[in-house]
Amino acid sequence: MKEVIKLSAPITAHGVEVTQLELRRPTVVEVRQLKALPYKIDGDDSVSLDMDVAAKYIAVCGHIPPSSINQLDISDLNTAAWVVARFFLTPASATLTA
Repeated sequence: MKEVIKLSAPITAHGVEVTQLELRRPTVVEVRQLKALPYKIDGDDSVSLDMDVAAKYIAVCGHIPPSSINQLDISDLNTAAWVVARFFLTPASATLTA
């Protein structure tokens, strides 16, 4: 499953202007390599993003260098981080039947 995010402001990745990010689900191998989830579940069961970890997943799943993450508009960063978090919170099979 992939999700496309149209960026509110372009960024540069691999020397090319990028106007949208195509984020794919991370693999189990990638999750094990990063050793962290892009979100935290607080004591009251509320979910909050871990932006440092989410940024790592955005780079990996969006095929952009980590340095390009810092060019994202803050609203685009927030949108992309929640997309990545949803990959963990929704089974892949749920998206096939939707």
